Amino acid sequence: MPSSNVAWDISGPIGILTFTRPEARNALTWEMYDALEHACQQADADEGIRALIIRGSGGAFAAGTDIAQFAGFSSGDDGVRYEHRLDALVDRLERVTVPTIAEVDGPAVGGGCLIALACDLRLCSDRARFGVPMSRTLGNCLSMANLARLADTVGPARARELLLTARLVDASEALAIGLATRVVPHDQLAGEVLTLAEELTRRASSTVTSTKAMLARLREHRCPPPGAADDLVAACYASAEFREGVRAFTEGRPPKFA
Repeated sequence: MPSSNVAWDISGPIGILTFTRPEARNALTWEMYDALEHACQQADADEGIRALIIRGSGGAFAAGTDIAQFAGFSSGDDGVRYEHRLDALVDRLERVTVPTIAEVDGPAVGGGCLIALACDLRLCSDRARFGVPMSRTLGNCLSMANLARLADTVGPARARELLLTARLVDASEALAIGLATRVVPHDQLAGEVLTLAEELTRRASSTVTSTKAMLARLREHRCPPPGAADDLVAACYASAEFREGVRAFTEGRPPKFA
């Protein structure tokens, strides 16, 4: 793994990637994103791996992209390049040929929420929380591909409400709206995820692979072409609100968007 903040383990037929930056609620650096992509490649290349688990440490799944990394952005084009890179990573995770499970304990926010959405199944603890609160924190926006992924999961009306209000949903609501596959007490989560992963390794790979590929093609059929919203992404990342959001984070204060 090309990051000190990610652990990669193989337990029999199961690959396990763990984000190990608990002091920052596993906020994702570029190197951690690269390590996730590498894990996807490992899962596809190693014929012995039959399932992939993605999890966080310290009571958090992942709190999104580390906002400090946006400090060097100087134009809307920087935002477009970032969203394209994130699109490619999330798409790569969605295309892993083996079943993928997000083990969600604590917050799965922003980019962490998108990573969980790209997994086939999301097993959550009773203290899991999901959301994409950028209208409250940064003033940026999702790419159209990731917005479509969220809307496919919870429906357009619910996606609109979550993005406009910037609220986080708890585990029980996540289960009700389709963000969570199953919710268990937090002290049982790791065991339940491992049990499910072991169960999946005994399923026919032909069925798993074809089902995942067909779902990916179905999603492609419904999605607009790449770059269809680049002008909107660029305008958002070039906005005064985005600059204020990043500045406020680095200064340790709430942003002032009004």
